[in-house]
Amino acid sequence: MEMVRGIAKETLEFILGASKNTAPNEFAGLLHEEDGVITDVLILPGTESSDRNAVIKLFMMPNVESVGSVHSHPGPSARPSEEDLRMFSKTGNLHIIVAEPYDKDSWVCYTREGQPVDLPVLDIELEEPEVI
Repeated sequence: MEMVRGIAKETLEFILGASKNTAPNEFAGLLHEEDGVITDVLILPGTESSDRNAVIKLFMMPNVESVGSVHSHPGPSARPSEEDLRMFSKTGNLHIIVAEPYDKDSWVCYTREGQPVDLPVLDIELEEPEVI
């Protein structure tokens, strides 16, 4: 896995839309990168979501590497809770929290230790997935 240099604009737009659509319940997923760019959100089977938290069933993780996690908060704070920090330590190095109003200015990326980190939004063309 190489160094992550940003997140695809289209992927961030998906995250913001999914967060808004599931509110007041939390949205949660794992982040996948290709060529140093976060391009996909993996929604694991069995993920439970409520207005208090989201629980990702890590034992359902397919044989795919994750660079981190993403989840939403039902209020205006994007600060990680103690539970968030415990999850960060298990699911990679970069973690996005999205808060109300779920727009381009209401998300923060954190390190696994909970320190804010700059994650550039890249306007790149994503490949269409192959249909088999």
